[in-house]
Amino acid sequence: MNNKVNTLDINQYLDRIGYTGPIVNSAYMLARLQEQHVHTVPYENLDILDRIPLSLDIPHLYDKIVTRHRGGYCFELNALFGWLLQELGFEVTHYFGRFWRDETDTPAKRRHHILQINIGEQRFIADVGVGGAGPRQPLELVDGLEQTQGNETYRLVQTEAYGWMLEEWKKEAWDPVFSFTEEPNLPRDFITTSFWCEHAPESPFNKTARVSIRTAEGRNTVDNDEFRIYKPSGVHSFKPGNEQEYANALNTYFGIKIAKS
Repeated sequence: MNNKVNTLDINQYLDRIGYTGPIVNSAYMLARLQEQHVHTVPYENLDILDRIPLSLDIPHLYDKIVTRHRGGYCFELNALFGWLLQELGFEVTHYFGRFWRDETDTPAKRRHHILQINIGEQRFIADVGVGGAGPRQPLELVDGLEQTQGNETYRLVQTEAYGWMLEEWKKEAWDPVFSFTEEPNLPRDFITTSFWCEHAPESPFNKTARVSIRTAEGRNTVDNDEFRIYKPSGVHSFKPGNEQEYANALNTYFGIKIAKS
């Protein structure tokens, strides 16, 4: 292992996500870790928009997400979360996925990163890389099993064309979220696809700002320059008037300290 990786402090990572529970290899701990992660580390593509090259090396991701309290997108967030889980003793497998939610160009491209975690005889699918657009806790990988988390219900079903499909029950129908096949990947396998997401003219990740995080009351999002704060009472939307107001709002609602370029 890289010597720089050996010097990284998992306790600082746990502090970053506010986890204070027991350190045991259990489904309970796994669920708490993911829930804490999606409530403290935002999904964001701001470095891509600022033309700051991304790195999927663990020391770089640790510095960005843990030390500098930034977020990232799926290839960054799930790479580092997968490293944390392995350091804590979990058995982790990395998969490519197709993200279907709000996708107009179907079939969706294989440009998503998800994790499988084995605990005894149980298998779980974990994902901290989609902001508020996915489950807050891992899902047990059992065909057709409906799993409720708060006011959200999900299931994983096997399909002939795309392998496993994660679906959420919304508006009296099952809405596809992402799909994946059980082909293990190494961390380096995601580099080329991440580069495409950064630079390709047809990539949706390099056009407008996308930021999202779960909150105790709902979620906060940014779409280009519009902030949306979701609560049970409704949605509050606003557009900052200048760059300083934009930067202040990023810090207030996402904990991101960065000036909008």
